[in-house]
Amino acid sequence: MSEKTENPMKEIQISKVVINIGVGKSGDPVEKAKNALMELTGKKPSVRGARKSVRDFGIHKGEPIGAMVTLRRSDATNFLRRIIESKKNVIKASSFDNNGNISFGIHEHIDIPGTKYNPDIGIFGMDVCAALKRPGYRISARRNPSKIGKSHRITKDESIQYFKSQFGAEVV
Repeated sequence: MSEKTENPMKEIQISKVVINIGVGKSGDPVEKAKNALMELTGKKPSVRGARKSVRDFGIHKGEPIGAMVTLRRSDATNFLRRIIESKKNVIKASSFDNNGNISFGIHEHIDIPGTKYNPDIGIFGMDVCAALKRPGYRISARRNPSKIGKSHRITKDESIQYFKSQFGAEVV
């Protein structure tokens, strides 16, 4: 008898990593946030508008108040590796959701290894969200989607195990 190999369709992968900087006001701060994201990722960020008007803060619906970038494939893996290293390889268990995705915040972007302080940009905090997938998840995005079986979905425990093995992260 030969050794039983693991099913390649059960292999967990990073689907995407979304980095978001919410500034809260339009104008120069949004441009600085875009420059910070460009410097960190090497990708062109997109501007995000306000969902609703908030009179107290002087924000109008649709006014640009943030910037975000989506990374996929090796860019996502490399960036996530740097981000986890900046968190000293410690991730809270509460950062994981029941579908195996992870979200956490970075207080200062200059904490990320390989990033130098630029006085023209300043210091920004950001939200990082990583979505995990298995091969075959794409069927749920079809025009007539099929359901994904329970055994093929990623659980919280599986994603914690993935981050421990792939990134050497300690989950607290």
